[in-house]
Amino acid sequence: MFISFKPSIQLKPIPVLAIIFILSLFLLALLPTSGQAQLTALKKEASTDTVAVPDWPVDTLGRRTPRGTVQGFIQAIADENYSKAAYYLHLDRKQRKQGEQLAHTLQRLLDHGGKIVPYSLISDAYTGRTDDNLGPDLDRVGSATANGETFDLFLEKTEDKAGGPIWLFSAQTVQRIPEEMEQTPTPLADKIMPAVVVKNKWGGVPIGHWFAMLLIALLSYALAWSVVRAVQFILQVSWRRAKEEPIAGVIKAFTLPVQLYLALWLFFQLSQRAGISIIVRQKFSVLTVIIGLAVFLLLLWRLVDVFGRFLERRMIRHQHQAGLSAVLFLRRGAKIAVIVLGVIGVLSTLGFDVTTGLAALGVGGLALALGAQKTVENFVGSVTLIADQPIRVGDFCKVGDTVGTVETIGMRSTRIRTNDRTVVTIPNGDFSSQRIENYAHRDRIWFHPTFGVRCDTSPNQLRYLLVELQTILYSHPKIDPASARVRLVGIGEYSYNLEVFSYVLTSDFNQFLEIQEDLLLRMMDVVEASGSGFAFPSQTVYLGKDTGKSEEKTQAAEQKVKEWGNAHDLPLPKFSDDRIQSLRNSIPYPPENGKSK
Repeated sequence: MFISFKPSIQLKPIPVLAIIFILSLFLLALLPTSGQAQLTALKKEASTDTVAVPDWPVDTLGRRTPRGTVQGFIQAIADENYSKAAYYLHLDRKQRKQGEQLAHTLQRLLDHGGKIVPYSLISDAYTGRTDDNLGPDLDRVGSATANGETFDLFLEKTEDKAGGPIWLFSAQTVQRIPEEMEQTPTPLADKIMPAVVVKNKWGGVPIGHWFAMLLIALLSYALAWSVVRAVQFILQVSWRRAKEEPIAGVIKAFTLPVQLYLALWLFFQLSQRAGISIIVRQKFSVLTVIIGLAVFLLLLWRLVDVFGRFLERRMIRHQHQAGLSAVLFLRRGAKIAVIVLGVIGVLSTLGFDVTTGLAALGVGGLALALGAQKTVENFVGSVTLIADQPIRVGDFCKVGDTVGTVETIGMRSTRIRTNDRTVVTIPNGDFSSQRIENYAHRDRIWFHPTFGVRCDTSPNQLRYLLVELQTILYSHPKIDPASARVRLVGIGEYSYNLEVFSYVLTSDFNQFLEIQEDLLLRMMDVVEASGSGFAFPSQTVYLGKDTGKSEEKTQAAEQKVKEWGNAHDLPLPKFSDDRIQSLRNSIPYPPENGKSK
């Protein structure tokens, strides 16, 4: 089945996705700043358990790290406590008197087109970022525009009396803040909102700005949906391959992630241009990063599905069972990798030190290894099954005492459908360690019955049986002549044992049963024609009136052997190549009317 796009645009899924998008954006905004501060404190407590931190006195303003400085400044202006906000600026003696005014002006610059990096992307380390090529004491955290000129916002590291780091908005940044800011136009959000929602505030921000964010989110999603659907329609009309696999699947995989990412980008741009307060915009910073990460992971997940299904259909079309098993396994493994990557990304975005957490696992690594021993063993077993490919999906095999057809090879276990139609689930760790007998790889099937004939059979009768039984094998079109042989292998307590060894030229077991049946019936006719018979595990008491074996048939068989000997044509112990060629395919198969001749 190929995935195709219809030119008609369906509107039904939009409300559900829009609601999910809007609710996701507003989820973090419902968290009070104090709750976020508590979360940060908990994360720092957790990190101090494994990382040694110098014993500096606590900075009550939280300025030990760049992230703490930015969060503290935003909280101070949200509380309209500009005297406190001034403590986050690097001021000289002359500027300290204007500290409150400079903090207020910086807020206005940020509200009118300025931006701050999302909290999760600002360093939460005492040393700041060391990979930004800005020097060890500088971190860039955003940008602002003053008098038509855009400049970067930097934090610089200073030291308090105890020698501990204190991060402040740099002196260079403070110098770019104008002492007297020109009258700025009223933000678009304040113009279109009723006065009552502009004058009344919640969280230090006009209530109207919160409503404006909701409208901007809806508008962003609608615009993104329209743009993506328009591009999709144009591709379908102008590019014929857009309706064919795998291109159609790739386009479908990109549709929703691109739509959500475009909506997120529009949400950022429109909220900034509409003059929404920096306080509100920073409320959404963490969640927007998480949504962006989720969109990327969603794209990876969909691409794994698209290419997995494409390769799966291709393997089925070419009847490549080994490749099919590998594709199914790798698709599951790729999805698990996407999930692990997502969890690590979300934890890192929320501020948890993932590296420290992974290192902490070393403390309990032994307990974890013991608890997950079977899980790891099964995973390694599944990798072994895929790499060595002793079995594939659809193979008929025997594993231990279990005989059946392989249905699935999972990451933990393999399921086998038995002849009783039951499903046996075997952990891959146990599966890979057992003796595996794969019947699906047979190119031919072994035919090897052993006949026990009566002990009163004469040597010439035995020679007759050896010749005639081998003649059947060489003459049969379904028997490999190179492997065909019949030998007297032993004298038992109640029988002479004749062993038949040959390979039937078929890999279909049902057809093998038909051929085996035909061969056995023909060989029974030969035994009967020899005047002998099959021996049974019993004792025979001969009485005087017993006629014994057939003298007529015995003489006929012995006479036949004498004729072969006189003509130097007795094919024992080996048939000549000319005789084998003359016998090839001389037996009609399938037999006429079901009777062997």
